[in-house]
Amino acid sequence: MFLVAIAAAALLVVGSGVARSEDQCVTCHRLLGDDPSRLFARDIHAAAGVSCAGCHGGDPTAEDPEAAMSPSAGFVGVPTGDSTTAMCAACHSSPARMKEFGTALPTDQQEQLSASVHGSPSLSGGRQILQCTSCHQAHGIVSVREPSSPVHPLRVVQTCTRCHADASYMRNYNPSLPVDQLSKYRTSVHGVRNAGGDSRTAQCASCHGGHEIRRANDVNSSVYPSNLPATCASCHSDATLMAAYGLPTDQLELFTQSVHGVALLEKGDLGAPACNDCHGNHGAAPPGVESVSHVCGTCHALNAELFAESPHKTAFDALGLPECETCHGNHDIIVATDALLGNDAEAVCSQCHDATSNPRGYAVAGTMRRLVDTLARAEEDARLLVEDAEQKGMEITEAKFTLRDARQARLEGRTMVHSFNEEKFKEVISKGLVASASAATEATEAIDEYHFRRFGLGVSTLIISSLALALFLTLRRIEKKPRPPRAPIPTHQQQGEEQ
Repeated sequence: MFLVAIAAAALLVVGSGVARSEDQCVTCHRLLGDDPSRLFARDIHAAAGVSCAGCHGGDPTAEDPEAAMSPSAGFVGVPTGDSTTAMCAACHSSPARMKEFGTALPTDQQEQLSASVHGSPSLSGGRQILQCTSCHQAHGIVSVREPSSPVHPLRVVQTCTRCHADASYMRNYNPSLPVDQLSKYRTSVHGVRNAGGDSRTAQCASCHGGHEIRRANDVNSSVYPSNLPATCASCHSDATLMAAYGLPTDQLELFTQSVHGVALLEKGDLGAPACNDCHGNHGAAPPGVESVSHVCGTCHALNAELFAESPHKTAFDALGLPECETCHGNHDIIVATDALLGNDAEAVCSQCHDATSNPRGYAVAGTMRRLVDTLARAEEDARLLVEDAEQKGMEITEAKFTLRDARQARLEGRTMVHSFNEEKFKEVISKGLVASASAATEATEAIDEYHFRRFGLGVSTLIISSLALALFLTLRRIEKKPRPPRAPIPTHQQQGEEQ
């Protein structure tokens, strides 16, 4: 009820035309020389005709301070807590009021703030964490386009970090949040350009939003993993903006088609990398020649370890080539298949190796590809045999487990490729070949046993059928033989006479 009264008072005072030539509030406070009057002189609200009474209430025409600040005149004093935001919203949430002031500012800021993480209630004090004045300040509010505004692109970073770089303050709300975002941001390309006066580069609000900031794990957050590529693309797909920096604008398109993009955006795998996983969050910077392997290696740890000990590491460093990116690309990374390996025209190895300039590498690449193809064929042949035996109803569990070992060896072989060591690669592939042969043998034996059982069953059935037929015929012959006449059975009289 109190907030409604404040809003009504604000509308009443503003609507009655407080911008008079003799505003006693302004006159008195200027004589006092206080900071509010000094700051308010350049306030955008003062320019629009909204004076002190527009927010504080009271009678700006009364020369007597007591009359001017009388509760009966609608004086509410200094708004505190959520009443501060309610006072701002009395105008800023009213399309009609904003139209009167001739501004096209949106009128949903309070709604967005209420739904944001900053609009969450504070456990101490029972009010939301931030009010409008927390970022825009109370007096001396200027347009966001003015460099002096605390939410201007060149100053908003300092405004945000007044809280977010204060460990004691942040501990009260979210102890898990880091408080070094500013120092990291200043090391990034975005931060360096921003500090140099480039207001077009990304800052806090560019990624997190202004009033609608949500937690990173909120599915509606602009920095939620599956939303982040589109957030970055809001700038990086803007051809006009990127032209000034000489950057391409097809990163999102390429990423969407990549193995990472498909996993994240189509399959919903939140463990798949988004832009920030490779480029960083607040410390965003294009990965350099060495850092790219460390970035990829955070997920593909074994691949990175094998590559670091391989001859390609030394060669790539000498040539100034990025490591993983040279063979796999960056934004358009495709699914790694066996086709990448070898010395044919489609293989990645052929980009650097040929039979003339680097015959050793050329030969090793060809050998590795032949081994991979051999294992793939052996595994497929064994799989078909295992499936055939299983369809015939044979117990084939052991062979199926052995076949898994062959598949695992093939997958390990794809990882071992990064060692570029022929002997180590052969060792892994040999395990797969042995497992494939073993599975194929077990399946073949099961199939042979199946056929043996079928043959034995057929022979047994034939023998039993022959015996049954012979027995039947024998019984028939017996039944057809004539029987000898039976002797008459003596009667009782005959038996007496014989006695």
